[in-house]
Amino acid sequence: MNRSVNAAEKRRLVLIAGQPSHPTMMHEFRAGCLLLKRCLDASQLIRTDLHFDGWPQDPRAFEGADAVCLYMDGGAKHAALQQDRLQTLSGLVGRGVGLGCMHYSVEVPADVAGKQWQDWIGGHYEHLYSVNPLWEPEFERLPAHPITRGVKPFRVKDEWYFNMRFRPGMQGITPILTAKPSDDVRDGPYVYPKGPYEHIVAAKGRDELLMWCVERPDGGRGFGFTGGHFQLNWGQDDFRKIVLNALTWLAKAEVPAGGVESRVTEAELYQNLDEKPGRPTGSR
Repeated sequence: MNRSVNAAEKRRLVLIAGQPSHPTMMHEFRAGCLLLKRCLDASQLIRTDLHFDGWPQDPRAFEGADAVCLYMDGGAKHAALQQDRLQTLSGLVGRGVGLGCMHYSVEVPADVAGKQWQDWIGGHYEHLYSVNPLWEPEFERLPAHPITRGVKPFRVKDEWYFNMRFRPGMQGITPILTAKPSDDVRDGPYVYPKGPYEHIVAAKGRDELLMWCVERPDGGRGFGFTGGHFQLNWGQDDFRKIVLNALTWLAKAEVPAGGVESRVTEAELYQNLDEKPGRPTGSR
């Protein structure tokens, strides 16, 4: 049973969902964030404020925030890199606010925000250096860390990115989810570009880091989670729990010994989907 915390004492997470993209049931940022918020609200461990369309409209949205998490498209059109938003994030991080990035939001152009992502969350996806195959890693060994509390070994097919551009020497990075891609996964095709890349093939047999975290010198925390492509994966209990734990840890709240408990029905996975062609019949 998760401990109830007085509302005035709760750490505050700002969760930001990106704009619609990809075919239906993929990159369902709105639906995924609404589901995660519902689970976090039920835990009563932290307060979660959710904003849509890539960035809060209210300029006061970050006031009093302990952590910010991005779940959105990345690359050159990354919503967090538009206008003066990178400067806003820099100010928040400078005050010790945590930053988490999930799935595509870990990708930034190296010459625009690569150094910041390395400093703030430990690393980033770099185009033509990192890869994004669809595969089903087995997470057989989980390290002792608040993010892994209550999480059992699991396997989930997703677009798990790997070969991130991490800090030099992996300085300060704590591995959370590690798996060994098969030779077939390394040989491609990747989702885009299809590859294969020589440097990825040459690393056959090597374990890869798919989720990690950092504790920064400024007192803030950061994490990167490369899964999150398929909406239905939020229905897998351990996949969901490790992210709920990470969000709670990011805001510097205590993760319970058994992790953040939550229940999600199949029907709930089809709620709040974006209006996209082929949207499942009966979803709402």
